[in-house]
Amino acid sequence: MGIPYHILIFTFLYLLKNHFVRKFKNLPPSPFISLPIIGHLYLLKKPLHKTLTKISEKHGPLLFLRFGSRPVLLVSSPSLAEECFTKNDLVFANRPKLLAGKHLGYNYTTLVWASYGQHWRNLRRISTLEILSTQRIQMFADIRRQEVRALLQRLTRGKTSDGDSNTNVVDMKAAFFEMTLNILIMMIAGKKYYGDSAEKLEESKRFKEIVREIFQLSGATNIRDFVPLLKWIGANNLEDKLKLVKEKRNKFMQDLIEEHKNSRKGSSLEQKNNTMIDVLLSLQDSEPDYYTDEVIKGMGVVILTGGTDTTASTMEWALSLLLNNPEALKKAQNEIDTHIGDSSRLLVDSDLSQLPYLHGIIKETLRMCPAGPFLVPHESSGECVVGGFRVPRGTMLLVNLWAIQNNTKL
Repeated sequence: MGIPYHILIFTFLYLLKNHFVRKFKNLPPSPFISLPIIGHLYLLKKPLHKTLTKISEKHGPLLFLRFGSRPVLLVSSPSLAEECFTKNDLVFANRPKLLAGKHLGYNYTTLVWASYGQHWRNLRRISTLEILSTQRIQMFADIRRQEVRALLQRLTRGKTSDGDSNTNVVDMKAAFFEMTLNILIMMIAGKKYYGDSAEKLEESKRFKEIVREIFQLSGATNIRDFVPLLKWIGANNLEDKLKLVKEKRNKFMQDLIEEHKNSRKGSSLEQKNNTMIDVLLSLQDSEPDYYTDEVIKGMGVVILTGGTDTTASTMEWALSLLLNNPEALKKAQNEIDTHIGDSSRLLVDSDLSQLPYLHGIIKETLRMCPAGPFLVPHESSGECVVGGFRVPRGTMLLVNLWAIQNNTKL
């Protein structure tokens, strides 16, 4: 059965209108047909970063797409990315209002989800000067060394903290995850969540589940973010999951805060400023209306989600790449043996400057296998010009980091 004549006419006029509107407004190239309602969503396939890389390789490093109702600027060039974040840095300082930010970002108020403004600047200042300052990072150096030694001992015994024992196979991603999580939770709350006791095992499993759910759902794509019409025609399973994780995470973080509030009573000033929660509670004492429990919980969640799975994944990739390139592994081992000498001493931060080959391995791993193939999305607060083309207000900026760092021409 043929397509009705009037549908063909409508489709032709729709495409013709889009073409001339784009030319008239000097918008960036948009090489594909943008369908009504869904726009270019029909093009997207997993893995998304590789699909969009192929599109950019064919049609150019700057593309204007529509993900449903949202205009999207796709950037796959270092010079264009630099233009976005230097010349147009203030314009692109906002974040898109996505569902994950509403439920996991405390209604867009955490450091990751907050748009540019006084609140964001204050969170950034606290992070830089109070929580992640050089002095505070050095304060936790012993904790990092202890956790590395604990990991090596578990690997030597062929046992992970989940209680599984196997001398032949070890899940290194899980081992790295546990080590990193212990380091971060010690920085945040001064306690460990992994160990050999039965109580620790059960507690760690519950905690790991919460963190992994947060990480998975933070990066999940919610079709309603792009096609709002869908919220009127059915339930949203992803939003239900986001709400459930939010409740579990909220209780967990609030329990940590209450523990610290109780322990701070009668403690010395030095003891009161040992962890991230302690630092923020000290600020809460002087400005209770601003440094609410919600702000403290939001900061803790950002550090946990931003520093656990990403770090573990990067270390797993480094190990995999080295095992598949034994000559590089041997060079790294020889360099460490030459510099360190004593095989019983662990590497420390200050050693890295004298280990250029190892430093190169770290940088190359980050280049080839970035933990996040896209930068966190931005959104334009006003009209601007990128690459000579006009970018409308409210356009979501998507920088394909993986495409830039794996471009064979570069």
